[in-house]
Amino acid sequence: MNNEQTRQLNILMLSPTMFFADYGAHVRILEEATILQKMGHRVTILAYPNGRDIPGIKTKRCWGVPFNYRVIVGSSRHKLYLDVLLAGMSLLHVLRHKPDIIHAHLHEGGLIGWVLSKLTGAPLVFDFQGSLTAEMLDHNFLKPKSPFYKLLRWLETRIDHAADVVLTSSTHAANVLAEQFSVPPDRIFPTPDCVNADTFSPANFSNAEKAQLKAKLGLPPDKKIIVYLGVLAAYQGVGKLLEALAEIKQSRDDFHLLLMGYPGVGTYQDMAERLGLTNEVTFTDKILYQDAPRYLALGDIATAPKMSATEGSGKILNYMALGLPTVAFSTPVSREFLGDGGIYAAEMSTPALKLALLRALDLSADERRRVGRYLRRRVIQHFSWDAAGEQMDAIYHALRTGAPLPAAAAPRQAVKV
Repeated sequence: MNNEQTRQLNILMLSPTMFFADYGAHVRILEEATILQKMGHRVTILAYPNGRDIPGIKTKRCWGVPFNYRVIVGSSRHKLYLDVLLAGMSLLHVLRHKPDIIHAHLHEGGLIGWVLSKLTGAPLVFDFQGSLTAEMLDHNFLKPKSPFYKLLRWLETRIDHAADVVLTSSTHAANVLAEQFSVPPDRIFPTPDCVNADTFSPANFSNAEKAQLKAKLGLPPDKKIIVYLGVLAAYQGVGKLLEALAEIKQSRDDFHLLLMGYPGVGTYQDMAERLGLTNEVTFTDKILYQDAPRYLALGDIATAPKMSATEGSGKILNYMALGLPTVAFSTPVSREFLGDGGIYAAEMSTPALKLALLRALDLSADERRRVGRYLRRRVIQHFSWDAAGEQMDAIYHALRTGAPLPAAAAPRQAVKV
């Protein structure tokens, strides 16, 4: 192995987000930076203002503006000027500190990284976590017949093709890039979201600790706890989840939902009240990422009813690591993660989600433990950040040396329960 293959690399990670904000893409960015630093590389994250600083992670922020001080979740017009400010700061940064690798997250980061790569000659790795235009449609930020749709779809395609290598947060996303955007398959590397199974482990929390936290939250000790942790928004299926539970309540009362996340807390509290679920749902608002394992450990089952067909769903891996039987819609990403261990709603509808939740609630304690053991084994075997870090390291060094890129990882196969 030559010196180039072993030396420490200076990695510039572009994060057009309010990093760190304890959800979704932020978790992937944090975990990637953490494993790369563990492998000896120097990582600098350039991000929007207003995020939460993480000890040990070098983060530089672009300039802010006095009229925007909140964390932005999803598509927003505020990102237009924040991207300009981030681009300006990124340009100044690379003029002073030339990177060995530019690792860009999200399409805005990919666009900025494209320019910086041309300027510096540093290879560009684009971290694709879902289609830009599909996300805008999911968030109702863009309409399919809008005059801007074709323009943004064209720009998205150019960004996808600009990178030397594209990492994808799921095998399904890799297929989307190849089939819908015609990106050459030899430049696409599925690098699905992963989880730290030592941190997200049921063995870390005693029954006494869980009982104490349940009491603090006011959770009923004699009911099955359904946990959800993530963004509270329509495309995440939160509304359908509440509707399904309202229907289930007509025939049974042995469940309680612990609904963890933001920003739509007020909206869904009002919805729960209208549906008669005030006593069946506990809202926590935002949960810090470091607190997520102990809150999720309170669950008997988990749910991830996300309806987006292109975005990742990293929360499922956290559920799996904690051994929680998981209810989800039958999307490609959910099936890639859960395999044969998922409890799937046959279609994206309230009645189908209700039936899947009923199947989960009807599991005996022994059945829940059996499914949970399978899911935890699966996540440890297939979704390790150590393996993802080794793949990224091999890609970086191949790009630096001109050596052949490593073979892309084979799609993960489902294992029978």
